[in-house]
Amino acid sequence: MSLPEQPPHRSGFVALVGRPNAGKTTLTNALVGEKVGIVSNRPQTTRHAIRGVVHKPSGQIVLVDTPGLHKPKSLLGKRLNDVVRDTLSDVDVIVFCIPADQPVGTGDAFIARQLREVKAPIVLVVTKTDAAPKKQVAEQLMAASRLVEAAEVVPVSAVNGDQVELLEDLLIGLLPEGPPLYPEEQTTDEDTERQIAELIREAALEKVRQEVPHSLAVTIEELVRRPDPKRAGGELIEVHALLHVERNSQKPMLLGKGGQIIKAIGSEARVGMETLLGARVHLELHVTVLGEWQDDPKKLNRLGY
Repeated sequence: MSLPEQPPHRSGFVALVGRPNAGKTTLTNALVGEKVGIVSNRPQTTRHAIRGVVHKPSGQIVLVDTPGLHKPKSLLGKRLNDVVRDTLSDVDVIVFCIPADQPVGTGDAFIARQLREVKAPIVLVVTKTDAAPKKQVAEQLMAASRLVEAAEVVPVSAVNGDQVELLEDLLIGLLPEGPPLYPEEQTTDEDTERQIAELIREAALEKVRQEVPHSLAVTIEELVRRPDPKRAGGELIEVHALLHVERNSQKPMLLGKGGQIIKAIGSEARVGMETLLGARVHLELHVTVLGEWQDDPKKLNRLGY
């Protein structure tokens, strides 16, 4: 008796789009099964197209989590939108995220218009179903379905893991046949320095509640690896990072009274770094003022945008 034929392996690129704060990064992290992007309840948290890799026996999904598409108010905003448009022209499937807990609005309609020019199939995902009653989720599914021609419509809670596996299977089914694009052990192609900078930025966004978020950028000035004097055979990694703000008035917000806030940012970021690097970390943070960097092409280039 012959064995049943194995279905072909599929692989390809899937872009997640949605207005700022639509739950794209939380969904990326849930699909990958570990943290590859920073999560904050602030819009505009993601500033680069982060790639997370989902490995399943039937296929491999390379997720591209884009910044939120929005009407730009600065050169940074325009460049973020360009990142999204470049990504969309180059992927196999698009996941359009619409949160269950907020009414469908002009931001969603703006994205739907951009997607009309795209050839890839669209999977409509209503996110954050844990944050809304069932009736509201059902209404949102109907409202979202009217925005675009979707190949599939799926309600998902990334926080609770509801329907995440179903979504993975649907996405793999829409990808072209092909071998894995990344080795099994790889879950992201983000470079280490950028991941470290993002951990610092995430900790800072958590600790500072005022006007700083959009004006904050982080660069890693130095990363030094040396033997750990406290652990035989261990490694100690020294990280020197700069937190850049746009105005002098924002500096004290990050430093806090007696340096309390910057210390708290450092403590929180260090925990994430030690997990990421598998070594003890000594972290030094300094705050600098880089005037109006969001609208200055040279400064944006220097900061990696």
